[in-house]
Amino acid sequence: MQDTKDTKDTKDTKDTKDTKPQAPAKGEKAQDYTVSRDAGRKGLPTPAWLAICAVMLVAGLLVGHFVIGGGPVVSLDGKTSLTEQELDSNIASYTLDGQVHNMTAREVIEGTTSLKAMANEDGTYKIPAPTYVLMYAQNKILLDDAKSRNLSVSDEELASFTQSVYGTSDYAAIAQQYQISEDEAKKTLTDSALVGKLRDSVVTTALPDQPEAPAQPADPSNDVPTEAYATYVIGLLGDEWDSANDTWARTDGDYYAVLSGYEISSSGATYAAAQAAFNVANSKYAQAYQQVGQEWTDYVNNQLMSKASIQIGSLVSAI
Repeated sequence: MQDTKDTKDTKDTKDTKDTKPQAPAKGEKAQDYTVSRDAGRKGLPTPAWLAICAVMLVAGLLVGHFVIGGGPVVSLDGKTSLTEQELDSNIASYTLDGQVHNMTAREVIEGTTSLKAMANEDGTYKIPAPTYVLMYAQNKILLDDAKSRNLSVSDEELASFTQSVYGTSDYAAIAQQYQISEDEAKKTLTDSALVGKLRDSVVTTALPDQPEAPAQPADPSNDVPTEAYATYVIGLLGDEWDSANDTWARTDGDYYAVLSGYEISSSGATYAAAQAAFNVANSKYAQAYQQVGQEWTDYVNNQLMSKASIQIGSLVSAI
């Protein structure tokens, strides 16, 4: 065990409350926005990357205080690897609501990467980096909170979630792409979907559907009113439009402020009007997206992570 005189108690002062995630660019799935796929492959262990990518706006990393050294953990001082027997030793723990939760090296490795990826040629294993220990602890806290609310993910919900993120629910293909087993892929995706349910249960802001941009006319220089653009525009106006009288229902809305100068009726509207309506709708979506992110961040930081104390055997890392 590390000598207690080396123990230090620090406060993570990173202020995530002022961090507002931007809305995803058109064409990006909201779930994919947190970490790009290329960045994920290069910078994070595969299962952890899948989890972070799949859960929209898991903003706000573990907040609270870190107690480095001490506690019921195996000493990692001077170590760069672990034997097979040491994989089941506790290398870290976190305390939440008075309960201590130990974490073994095996749990952290399997929860953030894989034993195969961490194996050395001599049969030993790389020590998981503190970043991965924190990542594992954070995920565990979120999952436990979801389960305490009796949230779960059915097979149908998992398939729908996976389809929305990857465009396919072929777990074997996804597992092959990221060089993990199908069971690992399904578990990670299930965990991601479960955290997504937790987010939806604690966030009060409703996130509208992201608007689709109107199709450009064949000849942009000849912007004539069409019924198709009229249908598109009126479809976005909502309660600002009086369909019965084919005119504005009110003049105090966001759309009227931008579109009042355009000729709009159920029989015709121009591409310019449609594009202006899209810009308003996309701005409203971005504002809601940011609000959802802020609410989720506040909940994760203030209701969960700020109450957790983390003990790690050492900051020594071989990766």
